[in-house]
Amino acid sequence: MSELRRLAIVGYGKMGKLVEQLAPEYGFTVALKLDEYNNADFEGLTAANFSGVDVAVDFSVPPAVCRNAEGIAALGVNLVIGTTGWLEHLDAVKQAAARHATGIVWSPNYSVGVNAFFRIVAEAARLLASQPEYGAWAWEIHHSTKKDAPSGTLLKLVEEMKRAGYGGTVSTASNRAGAHPGTHEIGFDSSADTITLRHTARSREGFARGALQAAQWVVGKQGFHEFGEVLFGVADS
Repeated sequence: MSELRRLAIVGYGKMGKLVEQLAPEYGFTVALKLDEYNNADFEGLTAANFSGVDVAVDFSVPPAVCRNAEGIAALGVNLVIGTTGWLEHLDAVKQAAARHATGIVWSPNYSVGVNAFFRIVAEAARLLASQPEYGAWAWEIHHSTKKDAPSGTLLKLVEEMKRAGYGGTVSTASNRAGAHPGTHEIGFDSSADTITLRHTARSREGFARGALQAAQWVVGKQGFHEFGEVLFGVADS
């Protein structure tokens, strides 16, 4: 049996604990866990802590992502970012990967099904782009403790619609309630008919498995990548 790769988990909440639980299935042993108790001021981002670590997974909080990415990249460790709500700092994170010659994978959602859903929605938007009678909506619901609204996934879906050429207004809405792991819905409506596309997550497990799949893939790579590249071999459009 080959030796397990060493994984750091940055953000040890529900997602971090699930990543830890599933890590051995993906050839990882958890060598480091950072949270608000040992990394509140980024004091855990040290060469000693990350010695021998092959890759890190960040499921922390939005204000910490940019500093975590810079600090981890500076240590020469590749990174998978699963935290959402920080995209105003996207350019800085891309620059950190380039400056330190490390690899970073980002996605607003590490569900394999959602990443296929991005492409399905984009194709529907492309087909209806020249049909002005169709209006569009984008809606999502998540558990009551999710911090960002609308979700990063919903914003990505709307972005993909626009990239595909849909020029109309996309009415967006979000709900937060209970323990719902996440549903995203895109619809197109005209006086003649309605098209509804929906993805519903059953649990957080798919997100953790996708992040671990990305962690496997990014070991030894450089540059900034999206999860669609991991799954489908080419970057998102």
